[in-house]
Amino acid sequence: MAKPAVLSPDTPADTVRAARWQDYFQLLKPRVMSLVVFTAATGLVAARTHIHPLLGAVAVLCIAVGAGASGALNMWYDADIDAKMRRTRGRPVPAGLVEGSEAATLGVVLSLLSVMLMGMAINWLAAGLLAFTIVFYAVVYTMWLKRWTAQNIVIGGLAGALPPAIGWAAASGSAPLNAWLMVLIIFLWTPPHFWALSLYISTDYAKAGVPMLPVVKGAKETRKQILLYSLVFIPVCLAPAATGLGGPLYLAVSALGGLVFLILAWRVFRSDAGDAADPRTGDRALYEVQAPEAAPAEAEAAPGKRPPPVGGAKDARNLFAFSILYLFALFAALLAEAMIGIRALELAL
Repeated sequence: MAKPAVLSPDTPADTVRAARWQDYFQLLKPRVMSLVVFTAATGLVAARTHIHPLLGAVAVLCIAVGAGASGALNMWYDADIDAKMRRTRGRPVPAGLVEGSEAATLGVVLSLLSVMLMGMAINWLAAGLLAFTIVFYAVVYTMWLKRWTAQNIVIGGLAGALPPAIGWAAASGSAPLNAWLMVLIIFLWTPPHFWALSLYISTDYAKAGVPMLPVVKGAKETRKQILLYSLVFIPVCLAPAATGLGGPLYLAVSALGGLVFLILAWRVFRSDAGDAADPRTGDRALYEVQAPEAAPAEAEAAPGKRPPPVGGAKDARNLFAFSILYLFALFAALLAEAMIGIRALELAL
């Protein structure tokens, strides 16, 4: 049953404007979609299998549309809790710009379109993985895990980790060990990345009743879990250099970046991040990348006059920001080496 749009408590009903095409586009979470497209394209190229450029573009388009469909379904179902959180209350559905039923319809239509096109134009293994990803994110994570367990990000992170395997399957019709190694990298990256974010916006999650780890287990346990996951994550990031997936460039990027990642994770562990409310909760920089429009008005009213972060909030923010850069650098190195290898093979032939 479709949920109606939920107006934010701070949005006067008589000030809501008519929906524009940009509002519907925001339902697709375009910034998240850009990361999905990048990692999927890396998987497609890293397969080092010939695929017609047009079919490759169709495969990436299907993955992008599928990711957008997941985002629209997420925004439809989460409209009630999004309206309670400063970080998300400006999204189209809780802001009253788009009806919940419209977001749900858009999500279902795009889901069917992306999966069917992938199956008919590319192959059904890639289509099956894409369908699983959409269902896992929209149903298993959004409708169940997110509101039920503090491990929501850990388990639900599988949905965001699968695009490289989908891209690989689209190119080769198979998903070998190296494809799943790329999935594992993103899967293990997700908890320290999002828990670092949750440390300085935990009051948002508590207000909405979302059982994020800092809300359920406290900041100290969250900082410990960030360090433990980081200690597992970094060795896995080095593994592609041993399996043939990555080369010298990748090894250098993963090793140097991994060292910085561990240092930042250690600083978070030793800090008091999350122990006190951060007065910068209105700062655009503290919000997850897919919702820049959600930053409240007071964050933009007096730029340059925002109070400094409390305690270790700066350490958590630094880890969150660097984690995005590190993941991008890892996949950029894999993509560059794969493209160079393909070009070298073409010249040899």
